[in-house]
Amino acid sequence: MEISRDRYLNQIISYMWDGQVKVITGIRRCGKSYLLFELFRKHLLSQGVPADHIITIALDLAKDIQYRNPLVMAQYVRSQVEQSDDQFYLFVDEIQMSDEVSNPYNADGKKITFYDALNDLKSMRNLDVYVTGSNSKMLSNDIFTEFRGRSDEIHVHPLSFAEYYSVVGGDKQDAFDNFAFFGGMPLVLSRPNDEAKMKYLKDLFTEVYIKDIVERKKIKHEDVLSDILDLLCSSIGSLTNPTRVANTLNTKQKRINENTVANNTVKAYMNHLEDAFLFSECKRFDVKGKSYFDYPNKYYCEDIGLRNARIGFRQQEMTHIMENIIYNELVIRGYSVDIGIVYGNGKDDKGRTVQVPREIDFIATKGGKKTYIQSAYALPTEEKAEVENRPFTLVIDSFPKVIVRHDIRKKWYDDNGVLNINILDFLLDETCI
Repeated sequence: MEISRDRYLNQIISYMWDGQVKVITGIRRCGKSYLLFELFRKHLLSQGVPADHIITIALDLAKDIQYRNPLVMAQYVRSQVEQSDDQFYLFVDEIQMSDEVSNPYNADGKKITFYDALNDLKSMRNLDVYVTGSNSKMLSNDIFTEFRGRSDEIHVHPLSFAEYYSVVGGDKQDAFDNFAFFGGMPLVLSRPNDEAKMKYLKDLFTEVYIKDIVERKKIKHEDVLSDILDLLCSSIGSLTNPTRVANTLNTKQKRINENTVANNTVKAYMNHLEDAFLFSECKRFDVKGKSYFDYPNKYYCEDIGLRNARIGFRQQEMTHIMENIIYNELVIRGYSVDIGIVYGNGKDDKGRTVQVPREIDFIATKGGKKTYIQSAYALPTEEKAEVENRPFTLVIDSFPKVIVRHDIRKKWYDDNGVLNINILDFLLDETCI
C-alpha cells in the first residue's frame, strides 16, 4: 500500500542540490523514513539516478550502529563519494541517535557531533545530504546555528484527513469517524482490525515515545512524565500551564513534602513532550493589543489517535477532538496558529459594566493574511449560534471569519459574511479559506 505524501515530496524535490542539508523532522512513525527512503528514492530512480548512488544509513537499526559515531559515518560516506565525479545522495535516518565522540586530535576539546560530520559532508560538491530526526530541539531550534544557516527543514506530520481519505475512500462521514478515533499514524491503516489498531497506538507510547524521552533526557521520574502525558491528553482544548499541571498532579497523587512535583520539573517535562513532537503549544493573542499572553495556553496532540489511545479510547468528546483536528490541519497547511482574545462589555457580580474576554478558537496566519476560525461541533439553537459568533463581532478588521461545523452539509454565509462550513469540506478542500 503506497500512501501519497505529495506535499512533503514536492518540498524535498524543490530543495534538491541547493547546497543545504535537508532536515526532515517529525514525530517518530509519522512517515519520515517512508517519505525519504521510499517515495523520494523512487523519484530519484525514476529520474535515472543509479541505485548505488543513493547511500542510506538508518541509525535506529543494528546494522548501521557503527555509523552513530559521526567520524565513522563521515569517513564511510567520503570513501563512497570523493573519488567520483558522479552525483550522490546521502539519506541518514533518525540522526538524533548519533553519538557525541571525543576529538581524536584534542581529547580535552569540544565533542564531535553529527553536526560536524554533516557540515563536512555538505562541503562535497557531488553529494546532496538528507537527514530525518524526531527531536525538535536538536533538529529545529539548533539547525540554523549548527549548520551555519545552511539547512532546509521539511516538517512531516501524521496523515491529514485528505491523505487518509485518499487511501481508505468510501463514505466520507464513516472515514471521518474512524479518523477522529484512530487518527492518522500511517501504519494504523495496515492493521487488520480495531483491536490491532488500538494496540499499535498504545504501544507507540510505551515502546517508542516514552522510552525515547526517558533515555535521551535522562528522566528520573518516569511516573511524573507519564502523569503529565495523561493530563495533557485529557485536557486538549483547555487552558493550562505548568503550575496548573503541577497542582493537579500534587492533588491527585497526594504528593507531599519530598514527593511534591516542582513547577520547574513539570515545565521541563512538558518541554520534552513538545521536543518529541507529541504536543504543540498554542498561545493566546490579544487581537486589539497585538501581544501574546504568557499563560495559560492550550496544548494540542500531534495525532488525535495517539491522544485517544493514551486515555484508553475514553473521553470521546467530539467538541475537543474536532478542535484538535482543525488545529492540526491548519498547521499542516503551513499556517501560524494562535488563540484569539477579544474584549466586549459584560457585567460583574455587582452589575457593573466590565470588559470581558471572549475567545476565538484560532487565528490562522499565512503570508500576512489572517483567518478567524471557530470550531463548533453543533449549533442547534440561535442562542448557541449567537454565542459562537459573538467574538467575531468584536474584531474590527476585515479578515475572513469561518465557523467549522459538523451539523451542516452545505456551506453558506450568514448576514455578517461569516462562512459556515462542514468539517469534511474544510478538511478536504484547502481552498475553502
